Amino acid sequence: MTHTTPASEDYLKTIYAHTEWQPDPITPSGLAMRLGVAPSSVTEMVKKLAAIGLLTHVPYGPLSLTDAGRLRATAVVRRHRLIETWLVREMGYDWDEVHDEAEILEHSISDRLLEAINARLGFPSSDPHGDPIPAADGAVDRAPAILLAAARPGHAGTVLRISDRDPGILRDLATDGIGPGTRLVVVDALTVRLPSGRTRPLTLEAAGSIWVSD
Repeated sequence: MTHTTPASEDYLKTIYAHTEWQPDPITPSGLAMRLGVAPSSVTEMVKKLAAIGLLTHVPYGPLSLTDAGRLRATAVVRRHRLIETWLVREMGYDWDEVHDEAEILEHSISDRLLEAINARLGFPSSDPHGDPIPAADGAVDRAPAILLAAARPGHAGTVLRISDRDPGILRDLATDGIGPGTRLVVVDALTVRLPSGRTRPLTLEAAGSIWVSD
């Protein structure tokens, strides 16, 4: 396997995650924004990753993972999401607390420990936020989904995934028991009906963080 560093793995993971739930590829400027680094740093890393065959790009154009790059990215994503699931199920963390911990641990635990965690958890298919956990061979089973903000009034669907980028949104949604598996009916772009029958307003950011079955 091509040698990668924690920093390069973060790049690969971010490129992969950007197109996991929507089709538009990420640009170098978008990658710099997501990672909070200077555009010059992205340029340098992109050249390195392209040189070892993990991504393809044209100057100033969108970035695409090669087959080898995608396999390496899904390996890191698998680690991250299994660790998040372990922290919630076994270590008493809330779902809004696990992202930063997993960012650290994903680069340090051994494959043996990771597979022991996987077995201990019963081989979960998704993490606490609904993101699918890739298989060891890179295969990913993701159900068709639609962004809640794009769903039409009257659409009824089950929450499949909630982005973990904003812990505050996760905490707010948890107060009403909204998480993967919750059945919601869209009243309008910023209002949903809960299983209890009560309507619940959403912020624009929250509506843009929830994916439901289509």
